[in-house]
Amino acid sequence: MADTEELQVLQGIDKVVYYRKLADAATKEGHLLPYQTTHTFDPSKNTDSTATKSGAVSTAASVETDFEQEFIDSTDAIADQFYDSLFNDETLEVWIVSLKRKNATGQLFSWYFRAKVQEDQNDNDADDNSTRDVTFTVDGTPKRGWLTLPDGAQAEIDYIFRGLKALSGDDTTGGGTPLTPEGATTTTP
Repeated sequence: MADTEELQVLQGIDKVVYYRKLADAATKEGHLLPYQTTHTFDPSKNTDSTATKSGAVSTAASVETDFEQEFIDSTDAIADQFYDSLFNDETLEVWIVSLKRKNATGQLFSWYFRAKVQEDQNDNDADDNSTRDVTFTVDGTPKRGWLTLPDGAQAEIDYIFRGLKALSGDDTTGGGTPLTPEGATTTTP
């Protein structure tokens, strides 16, 4: 690590998961699953050791990845696509995006893999939100890289500051400017 870089702690709230049916890759963007509560990403490799007269010799199997997603159920299309994956054996593309880990060009660090739903547990307590816990079977070895969020993605993750003007065309700000740490000074008229 260079002397000018500061080590940052990554928080779970800053890691979100996007999905898309692999069959829709040419026509649709990846889609943020709303109301995510947690996910578990667990790549692992089984190893074995054989004792020899010269010392132990190890053998490693291929990487296997366990992935599990928990969320509050909703009428969002991707929640229904999890059932399609389970019942129709459809492959999904999955991106785990780290919102606070950026490269020099502003792209975000991400894991990418393809998976199918193995189990979709749905809990429906009378005095609570309906929740789902989805377990996936991951195909192949996940890949790491950098990506740019699609237009409007930040608004999906967390609404942005807007001004009072009516929104028109491509204007999503309503004439407003979000406060930044650099602009947090008080001015007098």
